[in-house]
Amino acid sequence: MTLSTTLGSLAAVAHLVITVTFAVRALMQRHPPSTTLAWLLLIIGVPYFGAGLYLLIGERQLGRRRGQHARMLLPLLEDWVRKLPPEIISPKRDGDRWLSIRKTAHGAAGLEPTVGNRIALRDASSRILAEIAQDIETATHTVLMEFYIWQPGGDADQVGQALMRAAQRGVACRVLLDAVGSRDFFRSDWPKLLRSAGVAVVETLSVSILRAAFVRFDLRLHRKIVVIDGLVGWTGSLNLIDPRFFKQDAGFGEWVDAMARIQGPVVEMLAGVVLWDWCVETGEPLGQVAPGLADAVAPPLPNGAEVQVLPSGPGFEGEGARSLLLATIYAARDEIVLTTPYFVPDEPLFLALEAAAQRGVAVTVIVPARVDSVLVRHASRWSFEPLLAAGVRILQFHGGLLHTKSVTVDRQLSLFGTTNLDIRSFRLNFEVTLVVYDLAFTTALRQLQASYADASAPLDAAIWARRSTGARLAENAAHLVSPLL
Repeated sequence: MTLSTTLGSLAAVAHLVITVTFAVRALMQRHPPSTTLAWLLLIIGVPYFGAGLYLLIGERQLGRRRGQHARMLLPLLEDWVRKLPPEIISPKRDGDRWLSIRKTAHGAAGLEPTVGNRIALRDASSRILAEIAQDIETATHTVLMEFYIWQPGGDADQVGQALMRAAQRGVACRVLLDAVGSRDFFRSDWPKLLRSAGVAVVETLSVSILRAAFVRFDLRLHRKIVVIDGLVGWTGSLNLIDPRFFKQDAGFGEWVDAMARIQGPVVEMLAGVVLWDWCVETGEPLGQVAPGLADAVAPPLPNGAEVQVLPSGPGFEGEGARSLLLATIYAARDEIVLTTPYFVPDEPLFLALEAAAQRGVAVTVIVPARVDSVLVRHASRWSFEPLLAAGVRILQFHGGLLHTKSVTVDRQLSLFGTTNLDIRSFRLNFEVTLVVYDLAFTTALRQLQASYADASAPLDAAIWARRSTGARLAENAAHLVSPLL
């Protein structure tokens, strides 16, 4: 047998072993059937490359270290939930219209809705950053923050300066940032400045070739949360950026965001989310991370709003954010309005929106006219034609890159937070969603959505149906790979 024949035989055996191994791994995962089929076609049809890609992004691996930390924290979390004061928990009601939504959110993460909260909507980025800085200036014992992106410059620097002053007066300040989203921040002087002032800054979900074999490299911390003394909280879509300067060379205009400023018992839930993420990343004992926070559960405020927190992402059973969204769509009777920068519905979400429109619900989806991802742009547009045919109204926002993630139902209930309407947010990102059972907040959010609609152009079904063959081909190709995202 010649050397070339021997090498050819070894290569064939290696290909067979690798293909069978990774095909079995794909089959053993609880992926949706379309995702499993797509992976099998790629693994079998594109030798070596398909298996290599599957190794990188085929499974939601958190890594052994984070898994160990999470298992150690879980009993503490369960004990914390059991000891929450009963007066902050929403009472059970007969004939509760939103019972299915409450149960879905609770079943996904174990957190009950809380009463007595004050929640205010903010939609001007400069004001949001200034108010966050002002709240940090009032901190007496703890500031907890986690963001996907911290981009130095402009009004975002106010927050960094307020953090340094807080740490210098003895406040325990903890900042957790995504390694990819905040890449520019970690290359700047800010980490050194903050740490020298006493602020603990931690980079999470770092990326390297070596780690990619053990931890999925594209899992991202997409939450945006600030908690001051356990009494004031912020969350929503705005990263720690000044939109006047952020990605202005990309040609999409300023990013358009909104945040909620919250007081009341639900702030404790947001603090719990940040503490969980911090301790899973660092392994630090829970009691050392936020001294004084355990005694800071705010009492219910009179005539306050009922709010529920849903954290979601790898490490939580199922896909809580998607389950919550589906329950919300199916609960709609008259109207549902959704805003998102990235709209790539999977089959259950697509069918839920289609069914809602077909049963007479006024369904409106507001998306940016242009987004910063070519693949997402085409994958999103694949769903437009059948949704338009079902009666869904699709509006394209022309006032910048609309980044607000919001849902309002019948002008009575709202979902608000960091979760996009795409597969990545449902399966791969660490997200947080507020379920707000409050008429005043939902009215304010619905008015904000109406302002987005005023700056948008509706898609005409007849005109959209006449788009070019090339556009259709790009949409179909992007849709084909969307289960792998």
